[in-house]
Amino acid sequence: MTTTKMTDVCTIAQMSEQGVYPSDEQRHSFAKRLLTWFELHGRHGLPWQYHHQPSADIYAVWVSEIMLQQTQVVTVLKFFEPFLARFATVQELAVADWQEVASFWAGLGYYARARNLHAGAQQVADFIDTHGRFPETVNEWQAVKGVGRSTAGAIVAMGVKKFGVMCDGNVKRVLARHRAVFGDVTKSATDKRLWEIATALTPKEYSGHYAQAMMDLGATICTRTQPKCHLCPVTDDCIAYALGVQSQLPVKKKAPPKPHWHSIALSLTHCGLTLWLHRQNGSGIWDGLWSLPIFMLPLDDNQKLDNKTLSHAIFKAWQSDDKVHDLLHSQLIEILPMPTQTSTVYLRHTLTHVHWHLYGMSICLNHSQFNQINQTLTALGIDYLWTDAPHDLPLPAAMHKLLTLSNSSA
Repeated sequence: MTTTKMTDVCTIAQMSEQGVYPSDEQRHSFAKRLLTWFELHGRHGLPWQYHHQPSADIYAVWVSEIMLQQTQVVTVLKFFEPFLARFATVQELAVADWQEVASFWAGLGYYARARNLHAGAQQVADFIDTHGRFPETVNEWQAVKGVGRSTAGAIVAMGVKKFGVMCDGNVKRVLARHRAVFGDVTKSATDKRLWEIATALTPKEYSGHYAQAMMDLGATICTRTQPKCHLCPVTDDCIAYALGVQSQLPVKKKAPPKPHWHSIALSLTHCGLTLWLHRQNGSGIWDGLWSLPIFMLPLDDNQKLDNKTLSHAIFKAWQSDDKVHDLLHSQLIEILPMPTQTSTVYLRHTLTHVHWHLYGMSICLNHSQFNQINQTLTALGIDYLWTDAPHDLPLPAAMHKLLTLSNSSA
């Protein structure tokens, strides 16, 4: 693009939250430059790109896309192949017990994804029984539990190998900068505009390679902070780069501050064994996994935390007459002595919606307390286990971290 034309484009861009729609020439050259770069510098050989079972391509792409949501490739690589080794087909996943599915997801986080994938597998297996094939269109895939518009486009493009448009967070960042979309990406009008641009730039052929290239460009070059513009294949007509505002885009309304939770993770031990509870809450975090008993503490977000404050919060949790505990915790508190802060292990665990402060504490039980707890858990129908090998259980990442901290401080 000539300097004069680029100057005109920049002027227009600064006047509009909608950015500059690509010309026909740009629509052709953008994909060409991107695919050339991807061939030379993109990430190749990922297990979901060239799966050893050609008939499982669509399924493998689907599983990978769900795992990759809000999770880096390097993390997904640790989980993807073991998951596919156990659930090699969508039919195997569909008939699997949820607790086993959860055990293969343990540590990957965002467990609602696994539950949706499991439910979606049952839908897709039924679809295959009826139609003799996987879903093949974006609309068919969007009807599957846990599959949104962008994920559906990615599956169609990379798995079905038909025309599909992907517009996830990485892609939106690239497009917002390249076309100078100054609108707030959390607003529907801006989102609609980015989808229009994404659709215009996606080539009718090789849309699967293009989708992978866009993801790679956003993940490795056009990163959220400190983008490597000198290595970008589409810098020549990137309006944000020309304006020097790439670090300001995309515009996103600042999220409200996350609340803070404070909890005790209580290690109850007897004769060298520790109590672990099987969480079966149907939809919440850690569903299907094992954890230590968790006791919420009455602490405010902005409350300064020191040993005195923590001790007072523990006292309130154990002595309060308020009905603030669930049935299990109320009954356990009646059995257990109040824990002390001796050898407390602290972990700050950040989730998408909350900062969780976990204080690992231990109580050694006498024989009477041990029997009372077993009777209480059995009466409440809670699945529990006394073990000296908790690492063999499917544990959430926070529990793994607490165990590591406890072992290192012992």
